[in-house]
Amino acid sequence: MRSYESVLILKPDIDEARADEALEKIGEFIKSNGGACLKIEKWGKKRLAYRIRKNRFGVYLNIYHTLDSAKVAELESKYRLFDLIIKFMVLRLTDGELERALGSETEEVEGEEGSAKAAKNGEDD
Repeated sequence: MRSYESVLILKPDIDEARADEALEKIGEFIKSNGGACLKIEKWGKKRLAYRIRKNRFGVYLNIYHTLDSAKVAELESKYRLFDLIIKFMVLRLTDGELERALGSETEEVEGEEGSAKAAKNGEDD
């Protein structure tokens, strides 16, 4: 089982509920093929560098998942057929890259706690 990162750009005119439905469908497909979703990041609506299918904006999603390497082509074909997705990219991750991606969330939390402690210690002086 290999680790992958899927970056998806959805149509900009969808609401939060439809984006969640799209995530559920993608998650179900990954799980039905023996994979697992490790981390999901919603980056929100952002301006595109160039027009894609007549759209200037898109809703970005980033999914870290595991999947059998033989099933990646099927996943990409599902992405192509899914009408809400205007662009996608599937990247294979090394173990170090996956650890960094999954560990970045805990580092941010620790960093925030450390800065809060430093601010508190500064107030006591």
